[in-house]
Amino acid sequence: MNKNFHTSGIIATLALFFLFTTNVFAQKISVKDLTVEYLVNPFSIDNPKPRFSWKIISTAKNTKQNNYEIRLGTSPKIDKILWKTAVNNDQSVLIAYDGPQLSSKTKYYWQVRVKDNHGNTSSWSPVQYFQTGLKPEDWNAKWISVEGKDTSLSSPLFRKEFNLKKEVKSAMAYITAKGLYEANINGGRVSDAYFAPGWTSYKDHIQYQVYDVKQSLKKGANVIGVSLGDGWYKGRIGFSNQKQFYGDTRALLMQLEVEYTDGSKETIVTDNSWKTNYGPILASNIYDGETYDARLERSGWNNIGFKENTTWKPVQELVKGPEKLVGMSGPQVTKHEEFKALKIFKTPMGETVVDFGQNLVGWVMLKAKGAAGTKITVSHAEVLTKEGNFYTTNLRSAKQQNNYTLKGETEQVFEPHFSFQGFRYVKIDGYPGELKLEDLTAVAVYSDMKTTGKFSTSNPLLNQLQHNISWGQKGNFVDVPTDCPQRDERLGWTGDAQAFATTAAYNMDVSGFFTKWLKDVSADQLPNGSVPFVIPNVLNQNDAGSAGWADVATIVPWDMYVSYGDKGILETQYGSMKKWVDYISSVAKNNLWNTGFHFGDWLFYRPNDDNDGRAAVTDKYMIAQTFYAHSTQLLINAAKVLGKTDDVTKYNSLLEKIKTAYIKENMTPSGKLISNTQTAYVLALQFDMLPENLRAQAAQRLVDNVRDYGNHLTTGFLGTPYLCHVLSRFGHEDVAYDLLLQESYPSWLYPVKMGATTIWERWDGIKQDGSFQTADMNSFNHYAYGAIGDWMYKNIAGINPVSAQPGYKSILVAPRPGGKLTNASAELETVYGTVKSSWTIAEGVFKLDVTVPANASATVILPKADKKEEIGSGSYHFECKY
Repeated sequence: MNKNFHTSGIIATLALFFLFTTNVFAQKISVKDLTVEYLVNPFSIDNPKPRFSWKIISTAKNTKQNNYEIRLGTSPKIDKILWKTAVNNDQSVLIAYDGPQLSSKTKYYWQVRVKDNHGNTSSWSPVQYFQTGLKPEDWNAKWISVEGKDTSLSSPLFRKEFNLKKEVKSAMAYITAKGLYEANINGGRVSDAYFAPGWTSYKDHIQYQVYDVKQSLKKGANVIGVSLGDGWYKGRIGFSNQKQFYGDTRALLMQLEVEYTDGSKETIVTDNSWKTNYGPILASNIYDGETYDARLERSGWNNIGFKENTTWKPVQELVKGPEKLVGMSGPQVTKHEEFKALKIFKTPMGETVVDFGQNLVGWVMLKAKGAAGTKITVSHAEVLTKEGNFYTTNLRSAKQQNNYTLKGETEQVFEPHFSFQGFRYVKIDGYPGELKLEDLTAVAVYSDMKTTGKFSTSNPLLNQLQHNISWGQKGNFVDVPTDCPQRDERLGWTGDAQAFATTAAYNMDVSGFFTKWLKDVSADQLPNGSVPFVIPNVLNQNDAGSAGWADVATIVPWDMYVSYGDKGILETQYGSMKKWVDYISSVAKNNLWNTGFHFGDWLFYRPNDDNDGRAAVTDKYMIAQTFYAHSTQLLINAAKVLGKTDDVTKYNSLLEKIKTAYIKENMTPSGKLISNTQTAYVLALQFDMLPENLRAQAAQRLVDNVRDYGNHLTTGFLGTPYLCHVLSRFGHEDVAYDLLLQESYPSWLYPVKMGATTIWERWDGIKQDGSFQTADMNSFNHYAYGAIGDWMYKNIAGINPVSAQPGYKSILVAPRPGGKLTNASAELETVYGTVKSSWTIAEGVFKLDVTVPANASATVILPKADKKEEIGSGSYHFECKY
C-alpha cells in the first residue's frame, strides 16, 4: 500500500467532512438540466413513452438520490395531474413515462423533485414541457412543388397569404421538405437552423421540424414564405457525379396549427392555393456552392403587402410517397463561432486571398457594394501550396465556390443558403473597390451539440492537438458524421464514425446526434444484414460489409450506451446488431471471415522505399476476424443488458469458435502473428483474441515494432484508435507517450508542427518538403486519427466510464502521467453533472483534484499506487510521492 496515498486521502476526506458536518443536514438540494429524450422542451416527441432526465445540485458530499417524484399534466400549472409517480431509487437518467396513452401533437408539462440520502428534499423543479409529434393521420397538408417538372436549377419560392380573425393563443408550424427549406413568416425566419429537414435515409423516412411561431403571427393579414434548395435529396451527391439520387422533384409540406384565445382553432396547410416563383438563388449545391443574383430579389415576397404579378404561378399538389414522416431525434444545424479575417494578401500568382486562421466548415459572410451586374466569386481552400498559392486540387470536382451578382443599390451582406464549405482560405475575384478585413466574417456551421469536454496539459503541442480534434469533429458533424467536408464526398463513412465515437462523446453531447444517425444505419442495412460503407447509403448496394466499417452497427450503439447510460439505444438497435453478426456468420467459412471486400487498415504508413519489406501491411482477413469477434462480444454485452439469456449463450459459444479459428489461422505456436505489424498486435490484444499466457509477449512484440520504427506508429484507420490503449493496458505507458509526443512523420504531432488546425486524412497530407500527398484523397479536415482523444481523456486526465454502471454513474479516475508532462486537467459534463480531474507534478509530489457530481460515485487510483479509494460526490484532493 502506498502510505502517502492513503494518508493524504484520509486527511482530505476528514477535512472536507468537518467542513460540511455542521450544516450537512441543513443543505438544500435542487434539480437542473431537465430533458426529455435528451432535449430541452422538445416539440416532436415520437416515443410513446418519453424518457425524463435531470441532474442534482448539492453542496453536501456523498449525495445520492433516494427518491424521485414526477408529475405531469396538460397545463402549465399542472393543476390537473395526468400522471404522477414516486419511486425509491437513485435513477435520474432516461426514466420512461408510464401513464395513460399520450395524445399526438399535444403539449404536456412536467416537474420533478427528489429526496437525497441526507434527508433533504428539493423543491419542485421549474415546469418543463414537451410536445408529442404528429401521427400519419394528423397530416392534412399536401406535398406541393412547382408547376410542371422541377427542372430549373434555381431555388423555387412558395408563398401563402392568410388572415387570422382573432387573437392568437398558440401557433405551431410543422414543416418538412424533399430537398432543403428555409421558412419565413411575415418576413422573419421561423428558426435559426440550417439544412432542414436534415439528411436521412429519405427512401425510408424524412424528418419534420416543429416551431413555435406564436410571436411571428398577428391578428389580421399574415404570410408564409418558403424557399427550397436541392440539398442531398436532389443535388449532386457521392463521387460518381450522381444527381437526383432520392428524387427529381423538390417539394414542401407545411401545416400551421393556430389556437385562438377563445379556444377555437384554425389550420393553414400547403395545398393548391399556394403560389410559386423563382428568386435570386440561381443554383445551390452541396459540393459546388451557390450562385446568387441580387438583381432577381423579389423584395418583400415573404412579407405582407407584397403584390404578386403574373409570374407567380399556382403550385402543383403531389401524391404522397411511401416514406415515413418522423420527428427530430437529433440536433439541427446552426451557426456557431465567427472568425474575423486575419490577413488579406496577394499570392505569387496574383490572387487576392484571405486567411481566417482556422480550417472550419460553414461559409463567409461578405459585405459588398458596387454597380449592378458586378459579379463576385468567393472560392474556398484549406491550404496554400509551398509557394504560397491557393490550392484546390484536393477538392476534386467540387467547386466550393459562391458567386454573387450585385444589384447596384445599397451595401449588402451575402451568405449561402443551401450549401456549406470547408476552408481556411478564400480567394476573392471581382470585388468592387478595396477589399478590407471588416468586409469578411467566417462563420462555423455544425450540428447544435453542447460542448461537454475540456482538456489541457502543460504541453502546448498536445493542447493544439486537442483543438484540432475538436474542430475536426465540428466540421464533420454537419447532421451526419462525414469523412470530410470539402471535396466531392462528404459522406457518412461508417469506419470513421465507429473509430471516433468515444472521442466524440468526450468533446460534445452526441447522444441525440448518433441516436438520429443510427436510425439510418438500421434503415439502410441490407436485407441480408450487411451494412453499407456510408450511411445514408448513396453508393451501390454491393458497397457494404467491410470489416471495421460495417461494425459500426455494434460499436456505436454500445459506445453510446456506455457514455450516456441509454439502454433504449440498445433496445432500438439490437435487431440491427444481431443482423450484422449473423451476416458475418453466413459468409464465414469454418468460423473464419475470409471472404468479401475489406478496406483493411486504411491509410496505414507505407515507407517510400520498401526494399527490406518493412511496409506495415496487415492481412485484411486477419483484421476481419478480430472485428468479427469484437462485434460478437458487443452483441453479447447488449444481450446481457437486455436480459436476452438465450442469445448470450448462443453468441458466447460462437465467440469461442471465432477466437479458436483466429489462432489456428493467424498465430504460430510461439505466439507470433502472420502479419507482424502494429495493427495486427493491437487488434489481437484489444479484442482479447490471444490466450492470456501469450498476451504479454504479444505486447512486447508490439513494443519492439514501435521501437524498430524509431518510436513511430504505422497504423491506419482501424489500428490507430486502440494503439495507445493496448500499450497502456499491458504496462507500456512510456511507449504510448513516446508515440503520442513524437513530432516527426508519421505521428499525431507532425501535422501540428506543420501548422494544422484540424486533423488530417493522411499522416503526411503535407510532406516534409512542403509538397502534398496524392490530390485525389488528401483532406485536411478528417477526424478519424483524432480518435487518440479518447486515450488522452482516459489516460492522461484519467476520466473513464465504467460499463457496469454506464453514463458515468460510476467513474474511474486513474490518471497515468508520462511524457514529461507536469500538469493536466480535464472535465466532462456527464448525464449526472460535471466530472473533473486535474493534476500537477512538482518536487516529486503528485497532486490530484477530483470532482464527482451528485448521484454518482468514483474510484480513484493514483499513479504508482496499489490502492483504490472509493469516493462519493463532492470535491477531493489527493497527494502521493511520484
